[in-house]
Amino acid sequence: MYSSAFESSGYVVTSPLFSERECQALEANLAEVTISMAGSRSLLEAEWCTSLARTLKTHSSLAGFLPQDAVAVQCTYFEKSVDRNWLVSLHQDLSIPVFQKTDHPALSGWSEKEGGIFVQPPTEVLQSIVAVRLHVDECSSNDGPLKVVPGSHVHGRTNQETAISLRAANGEVVCPVARGAAMLMRPLLLHSSSKASGHSKRRVLHFLFAPKSLPFGLRWRYAV
Repeated sequence: MYSSAFESSGYVVTSPLFSERECQALEANLAEVTISMAGSRSLLEAEWCTSLARTLKTHSSLAGFLPQDAVAVQCTYFEKSVDRNWLVSLHQDLSIPVFQKTDHPALSGWSEKEGGIFVQPPTEVLQSIVAVRLHVDECSSNDGPLKVVPGSHVHGRTNQETAISLRAANGEVVCPVARGAAMLMRPLLLHSSSKASGHSKRRVLHFLFAPKSLPFGLRWRYAV
C-alpha cells in the first residue's frame, strides 16, 4: 500500500521507525552538532550518522522504497524552533552533492556550500533519488511541517508559474510526522513549509538515498 501511494503521490509518512530510547540517543548526538542558521548539510562526515544511514538503508519498513543499489549520499540536519524559526517557499530540490566539478552540457547550477560542491543534474537523475526525512521530534501542524503538492513530481522540473498552477489544481497537503517516524519524498515533489507557531523544536535528519553510480563522469561526495 505504501509503495503504490508513494509512486502516485511522491511522498509517504511512515509509522515510527525508532523507539523513544533510540530517539534520545539521536538527540545526544545532535547536541554535539554545530549549526548556523537553519541547519547543516555535512552530517555524513560523522560516524554516528553513517551508522544511522546504514540502519535506514536496511530497515524493513523502507524496503521497496529505496533504489535497489541505494547509497546514502547526503544528510542535512534541519532545526526549526523559537530561536531558529524560518519558512521555505514552494520549490523542488534540484541540487546534489558531488566529489568534483565535471564539464558536461547536461549539468548546470554549480555551487559551493559548506565546502562541498553541488550541481543540478538532469531530471532522470533526480527521479532516481529518494529523500528520507527522519523526525527526531514530533512535528505537528504547529511546528512548521512540510506542505506538499501531491503528484507534482511527475511533471519534472517546473518554473514558478507552473508550480503555482499545480498547487492550485492538485491542492496542498500538510504532513505532520510522529517522533521517530519518517517522511519519504521525491526531490521533484513541490513542497514548502511555514514558520513554527508553537514553542517546540522540529529537528529533522534529511537523508538522500540514490543509485551508487552517476552519469556524466560524476561521483558522489559521499556514498554510504
